[in-house]
Amino acid sequence: MEVILKDDVKGLGYKNDIVAVKPGYGRNYLLPQGLAVLADKTNKKIVAENVRQAAHKADKIKGDAQAVADQIGDMVLEIPAKVGESGKIFGRVTTLQLADALKAKGVEVDRKRLSFDSEPGSVGEYTATADLHREVKHKVRFNVVAE
Repeated sequence: MEVILKDDVKGLGYKNDIVAVKPGYGRNYLLPQGLAVLADKTNKKIVAENVRQAAHKADKIKGDAQAVADQIGDMVLEIPAKVGESGKIFGRVTTLQLADALKAKGVEVDRKRLSFDSEPGSVGEYTATADLHREVKHKVRFNVVAE
């Protein structure tokens, strides 16, 4: 089953991509949630026209994403967490905490666009990936420190 994505879907594709999915996934999740439409001839023409008209807007959006990536640069964030004597974290470090730390430094990034490369489990240095645009991904370095 081919569908046209109306929004970015993690692990599947980006807005206006035509992707092949299993019929059940498309029928029971993507279509009812409004994340996709069927990729028939008419919808393909509509999307092609929309993409053509939005090409200049896309360049601006990519430029904004690149500006955010440049603003993050080689910044290393400090994420405080409760830790035990062995250095192991109580609870979790979440993308929300990472987004708040970026916001405190003056960089606005949605927490849903952040993902950890490896799940932080103890005190130390880690990296996360900020998926700012389909062509702009940036590594964010952070240290987990004891509160």
